[in-house]
Amino acid sequence: MNILLVYPKFPDTFWSFKHALKFIAKKTAYPPLGLLTVAALLPEEWNKKLIDMNVEKLRESHLDWADYVFISAISLQTESAKSIILRCKKAGIKIVAGGPLFTEWHENYDDVDYLVLNEAEITLPFFLKDLAKGCPKHIYTSKERPDIRQTPIPLWNLIDKKNYSSMNIQFSRGCPFNCEFCDIIVLYGRTPRLKSTAQIIDELQSLYEFGWRGSVFFVDDNFIGNRVKLKKEVLPAIIEWSEKEDYPFEFSTEVSINLSDDAELLNLMVKAGFKTVFVGIESPHDESLSECNKHQNRNRDLKECVNLIQKHGLQVQGGFILGFDNDPDSIFDTLIRFIQDSKIVVAMVGLLNAPRGTRLFQRLNNEQRIISNISGNNTDFSMNFIPKMDYDKLIQGYRKVLTTIYSPQYYYKRVMQYLADSKELRDNNKHSITMNDIVAFVKSLFKIGIIGRDRIWYWKLLFHTLFTTPTQLPAAVTFAIYGYHFRKIYDI
Repeated sequence: MNILLVYPKFPDTFWSFKHALKFIAKKTAYPPLGLLTVAALLPEEWNKKLIDMNVEKLRESHLDWADYVFISAISLQTESAKSIILRCKKAGIKIVAGGPLFTEWHENYDDVDYLVLNEAEITLPFFLKDLAKGCPKHIYTSKERPDIRQTPIPLWNLIDKKNYSSMNIQFSRGCPFNCEFCDIIVLYGRTPRLKSTAQIIDELQSLYEFGWRGSVFFVDDNFIGNRVKLKKEVLPAIIEWSEKEDYPFEFSTEVSINLSDDAELLNLMVKAGFKTVFVGIESPHDESLSECNKHQNRNRDLKECVNLIQKHGLQVQGGFILGFDNDPDSIFDTLIRFIQDSKIVVAMVGLLNAPRGTRLFQRLNNEQRIISNISGNNTDFSMNFIPKMDYDKLIQGYRKVLTTIYSPQYYYKRVMQYLADSKELRDNNKHSITMNDIVAFVKSLFKIGIIGRDRIWYWKLLFHTLFTTPTQLPAAVTFAIYGYHFRKIYDI
């Protein structure tokens, strides 16, 4: 059996880092972890090829080779997924589709031959069993949550690692919190399911043997959903393995703000090699946090929480949302001040949307405020419901936030303040200069330092860093390149 696994193309977005990746000659940020894991669940004797359309084109020769095409996607990839399906139908190739897009909107894909929905560890074996008998069904679904301690190591050999800026692995699925707008708990539940410590070490070892060195992203939606196991087992094991292999990876992940409450956990994460954490802060306005059931963020000094995490040596990337019913007219200026004062360099500010299946969707649907499906990109000025704030005022305020925080004046000031505050810890961190670093620096000199509209700020950052915190120069260049990408995205 010849199985072609196809990953649809992402549009150019905040998180695509498309314009930044050009500086290091990478085609996309992460490989398709879901499809690589599905490939490992398929019979070993089957022939498998993976086409990541963010890396290469899907060619007719690929389709001619395939007996079946497997597609996995999220809503952001809808248009690309539709085009793949159309090409497969024209070529007469059977399609097997799964992942969040098809799980949430399966009724829109009657033209897909086989929909293997929910989590593949449960539903894929039933499909494979029926396929072997010659009687596969159209839809396979289950409310059962798999034990991910049985999940195999992804088939890394299906990709060319040179195309990616980072690799990714998963420790847990599910989140203990119950935010109204979040569909993670709909897809994966509120009880975090964990891989074993041995699994995590085996997966890190597999990446090491694959030849990877550099960034590794834990894709968990809340890496610290089970802090006890992290502190007692997983992080000590990662520390031991990393020390043995001379720290080949720099880790990043997503966490909840209560990480700031646990100094032991913070210290262990830094010692293990974690450098960056994405935190869903959502709003500096307490009534908006209450509205969306973000209780873990309430009744605390959010700026000080961010400061505590960053003082321990973890860079905080923040997620923020505008468009809550309780947002006051002053929310835009308040958010700008919060981002600047907390020195969050990478701040993703999006408009509130209501994913299908969430409590937010149900509430707004009952209020007859849902007007469309979500685009999957909450930074593209689209909303799928009628907000309580005047829409034009909301869009105008949203644009003001983006054009302010990513203007050279505000952005470079934030970078310099962050680097200054993190001087003591960062000076003690090793950073081996790689060829990618050198190439990125040389390209930045021309693209930003010579022909860039923000070249004055670029040189100010470089010289300020060089004379005050010279060990921070690679980070300064990286942030300058990030800013270049964000201004391209928002046309600033």
